[in-house]
Amino acid sequence: MNARRFEVYGIVQGVGFRPFVYRTAATLGLTGWVANVNGHVEGEVAGPAAQVKAFADRLRSDAPALAEVRRIRMTEGGARPSYGEGFRVRHSMPASCDPAAREVPPDAAICDACLSELRDPGDRRYRYPFVNCTDCGPRATIIEDLPYDRIRTTMRGFPLCGNCAAEYADPGDRRFHAEPVACPVCGPRLAWQDLRGEKALGAAVDMIAGGGIVALKGLGGYQLVCDAGDPRAVAELRRRKHRPAKPFAVMVDGLRTASSLAMVGATEERALTSAERPVVLLARRRTRGNSRLAPQVHPGLPRVGLFLPTTGLHHLLLDDLARPLVVTSGNLSDEPIAVDDAEARRTLSGVADGFLTHDRPIRARYDDSVVQFAGRTRITVRRARGLAPGPLPLRVRAPVAGAGAQLKHTFTLAADGRAVLGPHTGDLSDLASHEAFQASYEHLRHLTGIEPRVLAHDLHPGYLSTQWAKAQPLRRIAVQHHHAHVAACAAEHAVRGPFLGIAYDGLGLGDDGTLWGGEILVADLTGYRRVGRFATAPLPGGDAAVRHPSRTALGHLLGGEALGSPRPNPWLTRTFTDRLDPHEVTTVTAMVARNVNCPRASSAGRLFDTVASLLGLADRVGYEGEAAVLLEAAAGDTHAVPLAHRLVRVDGLWVYDPAPTLADLLVRQLDGEPVAQLAAAFHLTLAIVTADLVAHAVAEGAPHTVCLGGGCFVNRRLLTEVRRRLRAQGLRVLVGGQVPVGDGGISYGQAAVAAARLTGKE
Repeated sequence: MNARRFEVYGIVQGVGFRPFVYRTAATLGLTGWVANVNGHVEGEVAGPAAQVKAFADRLRSDAPALAEVRRIRMTEGGARPSYGEGFRVRHSMPASCDPAAREVPPDAAICDACLSELRDPGDRRYRYPFVNCTDCGPRATIIEDLPYDRIRTTMRGFPLCGNCAAEYADPGDRRFHAEPVACPVCGPRLAWQDLRGEKALGAAVDMIAGGGIVALKGLGGYQLVCDAGDPRAVAELRRRKHRPAKPFAVMVDGLRTASSLAMVGATEERALTSAERPVVLLARRRTRGNSRLAPQVHPGLPRVGLFLPTTGLHHLLLDDLARPLVVTSGNLSDEPIAVDDAEARRTLSGVADGFLTHDRPIRARYDDSVVQFAGRTRITVRRARGLAPGPLPLRVRAPVAGAGAQLKHTFTLAADGRAVLGPHTGDLSDLASHEAFQASYEHLRHLTGIEPRVLAHDLHPGYLSTQWAKAQPLRRIAVQHHHAHVAACAAEHAVRGPFLGIAYDGLGLGDDGTLWGGEILVADLTGYRRVGRFATAPLPGGDAAVRHPSRTALGHLLGGEALGSPRPNPWLTRTFTDRLDPHEVTTVTAMVARNVNCPRASSAGRLFDTVASLLGLADRVGYEGEAAVLLEAAAGDTHAVPLAHRLVRVDGLWVYDPAPTLADLLVRQLDGEPVAQLAAAFHLTLAIVTADLVAHAVAEGAPHTVCLGGGCFVNRRLLTEVRRRLRAQGLRVLVGGQVPVGDGGISYGQAAVAAARLTGKE
């Protein structure tokens, strides 16, 4: 007789791990017990030595699909129960333990077995929207505390009926200890005004079929739903939501429909069908199949965001409507997604024609995740439902936190070798978003047990995240924005030692007090030095220039950094200004000449805006990055000849002077070169410039590992061309995969820098 005590750490609660342990022990003829303890799993096992060893091996090798086993501790001892006692699942035991043991499972999309029950007229859960089991269903969005038990979730108000209780207690049932288990008798119910259940669902289906907009209570918040093939419905949703151009995501019933609308490769298929169920950005098919989508869904863009249903409720909507549906965040533009029923009715009453809700509370706000692929490389655009709050590896000991940036905000909590990247909050532009961030931070801090000793934040004093960080009673570390970008990439890939960082984005405050955004850095996780940059240009009106690319273009043409290249001839500039509002041109010209409210920026993102405006693609934008998105769309896969470009040495840095590039662009435009070729030429030129800047840095001793960061690298054409050219130089090129490459990854980079500075090494 051999007895062992075991402790298993990782994502091992809410994923069917206790039932798995029970079945494994029973199969091997072992006795003992297993329980959730705080945030991990503990137990004792006894039996012949060979079986006990096999049990220990299977804890990792045969773990449930949703589990992530990070550490197993097996120790001598245990109560050595007799063979007759069998193996039991004990009640959970809250305990004081290492805070790093507490990991929160993300929500998981409906599994095939539950979907089969949903569609089986003979099953007692036939057409029950909230069907789930140990392999799927809500987790992070309903958990109030750990250890994970029904009484510590928002399901505690739904006592189990006899049938569900029997399944919950049956070791042979896949709902054995499934905490959100429910059925039509004892579980949550749909509601539409005074209608309940199937009648409520039918009312919502009728509303959507008739061209209406429905506010749907989903897993992590409310969603706005309409017929994706109805131009009037989609246009009306845009008008009411104040979202004139940003693409909508489309929910489809399966891979066949997805493949009829877009190009779905093997990597995209795996993402679409994964338990995470992210929105996947895909190349649109240029066939009649796209007539099923209204042009207003993704206006003027060759890529469309598709995802498969996440819950039984989503499947029922698609089954009954038999058409693709626009499913977008239940909020007004730039506000946090609504989660509370009263809040949803208050904020969305002017948007939705009706509300399909239910009586299961949402504890935590989680929007949909968004990913795309450049070849086989995954790029996470937004890390939220299904992905967050799943932990990521990070070399960290003492607990730290990253407060994030201003746009596409996230926060990070980190301790003991892993980081919890909080869900996408949105833009911290108002009080509602800031309050949503604070609530999410406090909830995850409590769940994970991570009490940060150090809080890292951005240099920019105007960011709400920075102001919040400075109000906290913690030791603080300021981390430069672009260092955080490249540090996030390096930390995700466990880069040790120095690396070469390329950070291309819109704006971030530099350590010299100016705005940066086109940066070449030699760095490690503790610090950096700037070795290259883009030339600066004024942003007339500051933030107004971000919303008006025509202003950014005028700033470049009239006030670009004097680096020895002549500015475009006035007659060339007039080919651009003649189509603009004369009053605006006069005003901006005076602002630049007098340097009035014209902060200068060395920004790659603003250069994208400039070129988009010069080519007539975007003089005004409705969302961050829109001009760059349109420029990438215009370029497509067009072959191009590069534009003129020039690097100069300034104060020990290699600087890209875009004046020759812009002058050449205007000349070729005047000569009648198509917009597509010019857009492609700009992408190619920027890749060549990047490769040249890196070549100079390497020649001067920079490392051969290159980490890419910043929102510009969401651009697949730029990323692909830059990576190809750098690899041709024999360099190792890395880009974030699990961590968002844009500002959504800043907090992870901040935490990585804070952790490295605390230990005194990267």
